[in-house]
Amino acid sequence: MKNTIIKLFAAAALLLQLSSCDSFVETDLPKSQLTNTDVFEDYATASAALADIYAKIRDKGMLTGAYTGLSLQLGNYADETVSYENASSSGAAFYNNRLLPSTTALQDYWNASYNQIYAANALIEGVEKSQNLSAENKKQLKGEALFIRALVHFYLTNLFGSIPYITGTDYRKNSKASRVNIQKAYEYAIADLSSAAEMLPALYSPTDRIRANKWVCRALLSRVYLYNRQFAEASNEASALLNENSLFSLEQNIDRTFLLNSKETIWQLQSAFAGQNTQEGIAFIFISTPPSVASLSPELFQSFGADDLRKSHWIKSLSNGSFVWHHAFKYKERDNTAQSKEYSVIFRLAEQYLIRSESRVRQGDLIGAKEDLDKVRLRAGLDKTEATTADEIVNAVLQERRWELFTEQGHRFFDLKRLGMLDNALSPVKPGWNTEDRLFPIPEAELSTNPYLQPQNPGY
Repeated sequence: MKNTIIKLFAAAALLLQLSSCDSFVETDLPKSQLTNTDVFEDYATASAALADIYAKIRDKGMLTGAYTGLSLQLGNYADETVSYENASSSGAAFYNNRLLPSTTALQDYWNASYNQIYAANALIEGVEKSQNLSAENKKQLKGEALFIRALVHFYLTNLFGSIPYITGTDYRKNSKASRVNIQKAYEYAIADLSSAAEMLPALYSPTDRIRANKWVCRALLSRVYLYNRQFAEASNEASALLNENSLFSLEQNIDRTFLLNSKETIWQLQSAFAGQNTQEGIAFIFISTPPSVASLSPELFQSFGADDLRKSHWIKSLSNGSFVWHHAFKYKERDNTAQSKEYSVIFRLAEQYLIRSESRVRQGDLIGAKEDLDKVRLRAGLDKTEATTADEIVNAVLQERRWELFTEQGHRFFDLKRLGMLDNALSPVKPGWNTEDRLFPIPEAELSTNPYLQPQNPGY
């Protein structure tokens, strides 16, 4: 017991050191701070280091459900939400397309992301050097860290374009890292995810789906392949998940979709403590009018059909008597409860049906594409699609993604971007929109520190 406590303190010390570095381009830290081997000689402390990375993803950076995360800010940046924050806020900068290389929110995304990547790489290296961990434990820990590394790089790539794909902890090497193009970043992510899927078990441990397993890796693989226009591979990965009926199924009661024990969830981020619910609930739900942060755009609300259950169950409306505002109501809990009811869902089954539907139609399988699309539509209370041609089905899938995945980690912005539809969709509703806005600027502090990151993205 005494040795375990000592090791847990060692793990905590290492995690503090890992979280203290803002960016991978900082000055090299003392070697002793980067290689606390005791942490990785015990599965409990190594797991604590991994759990801390998951917690950092939940609390800070791109995938946090808080106001600062992509779910809200890319809603502002695209056409999902309307910002009501003051002109100096980060929300207003996204909403008004006034992002600059000096924008603090972008520096925060960059720093938090590379901090998470660095921590994943440190765990990989520590586990590989461990003398006491079993082979199975090593595979488990390394597989999850590889998944995290691929996940964070994937989002960085889709926000900033060409970025450094960092696979080690050598600060001197990382401080001179060059950017790799989007194609190469996808190749690296696919390699990491494929390796991770081979290492990780199919079952969840623990059972509440808060740690990556084989299926979580394959869920992200299907998305990467879709974005990379590898439609056969995307379809195969989605099929693997959709065929796992013992683990996954669409919740036919739409109100159960985002509950903690939903059968639709593939991966979710655990709340910080028992009784806490999601940060998304705090960020999106408002209880007085006018909203102080953001509301759903009227265009999004009006695009839903009257019979769409997502309109009546996943959106809530408030009025001051003369005007009506709407907010996302996928997560129902804004406050703490006796026991946690909801965790932040990052991957869920409905997306896999839509990935396979799009992938199938692009391969000429129109019947299979419609079957997948209709699974999502029927669950939402809609009739089967009337689309018949390939172009009609593709457009129907894109529309369904807008309705199904709104305010979830920027799906709408990324869909418009990968399909070359940003300008047509956003120019009419966002007066400040420019073609160059498809990429965020590289933070100026990074460009000044590492000349190998040059040139700046176009338009900045």
